[in-house]
Amino acid sequence: MTGIAAETSVEQVTRFRGSDLNDLCEATDLAIRDGGGFGWVDPPPRDVLERYWRGVLIVPERRLFIGRLDGVVAGSAQLVRPAKNNEAQAFAATLTTSFVVPWARGHGLARMLTVAVEQEARALGYSVLNLDVRETQTAAIALYERLGFRRWGTNPCYAVVHGRIISGHYFFKDLTRSELPSETQP
Repeated sequence: MTGIAAETSVEQVTRFRGSDLNDLCEATDLAIRDGGGFGWVDPPPRDVLERYWRGVLIVPERRLFIGRLDGVVAGSAQLVRPAKNNEAQAFAATLTTSFVVPWARGHGLARMLTVAVEQEARALGYSVLNLDVRETQTAAIALYERLGFRRWGTNPCYAVVHGRIISGHYFFKDLTRSELPSETQP
């Protein structure tokens, strides 16, 4: 049996085109329902999601990346730069709000989004990339570790999800000492 390979891509977004905002809101809703809601436990109303994503595009310290599967928005990640008044941490950026919808998993989009954010951080001159993740996100944790991120700590009271306290892990990657991962690595 011959299968047709899905087309995957990642791009930095500076404005929404066509159905991108609608697709991103749908993807966000699905990711939240699946437990990967980057802070949300339950999906907010649609107008709140739209305002959130529009707001991301106007915040100077944020860069939005979207992942597409066969042209449809299927995930996102953001690079957050430190505020200008934070001189002490001006060397480090943060990867945040990273997700891929359940129907698009297994095609490498999470890896592609992470690498795109890392490349942008390097291009902007950052020497460290930080991130944090819920302990329940085991696939994400494994991906970050494969990509060279080092876990430096665990917060046993990281989040409350449906009345249950869960742990979260903190990671960093020294961008001055490690190369970008090979696209051929698993």
